Amino acid sequence: MTDRNIFIYGETEVSYLKKRDKKLAEVMEKVGPIERGVIPDLFAALVNSIIGQQISTKAHKTIWQKMVTTLGEITPQVIDDLSDEELQQFGITFKKAAYIKSAAQKVLSGELDIESLRTMSDEEVCAKLVELDGIGIWTAEMLMLFSMQRRNILSFGDLALVRGMRMVYHHKVINRQLFDLYKKRFAPYASVASLYFWAVAGGAIEGMKDYAPTNNKYDENRRKDKSGKK
Repeated sequence: MTDRNIFIYGETEVSYLKKRDKKLAEVMEKVGPIERGVIPDLFAALVNSIIGQQISTKAHKTIWQKMVTTLGEITPQVIDDLSDEELQQFGITFKKAAYIKSAAQKVLSGELDIESLRTMSDEEVCAKLVELDGIGIWTAEMLMLFSMQRRNILSFGDLALVRGMRMVYHHKVINRQLFDLYKKRFAPYASVASLYFWAVAGGAIEGMKDYAPTNNKYDENRRKDKSGKK
């Protein structure tokens, strides 16, 4: 895998994870290599992550493609030149439009040095980004994974990812304590494991099911985690 616009991983990560986890190894064998797109530009990726909060993957892709096609480059200046109403015309909610505009203005003013995130630890990136309006842990984690290509991201706030984990390990519920044990097992390559759990949740392996109770209030109570603000 060499294209800089997909998440780069290889035999080192695959071999390590297969040795660490038999069930994940079986999934990796069945699914094969995964090419998941990334957005190298940090500001564009941040906008993309905000758009993706609490909406379906299909809706997320549709809105993003419409924006890219219409605007070309997604830069702080391009965003700042748009009104909130113009942003909403892409299918973005009023609140998300405000969050995106606020982020653009903070980058333009110098209040946020977005490029400095590249030299920060995962924890520092999260701490810095959650200071922004409408940005929480999930959004920060998606930026780290799908722009910065950080190697050890496994998001407890991502319902699809956790659903994939339930499907692989036959758990009815994965609480924080159990989740953290899995992340420790996958470290330092949890990001690659994430790609496979998303694939499973998306139906990549026929016959796999979600073992959560039909009325899964546990996940419902965690939906706000996807925007990150608790």
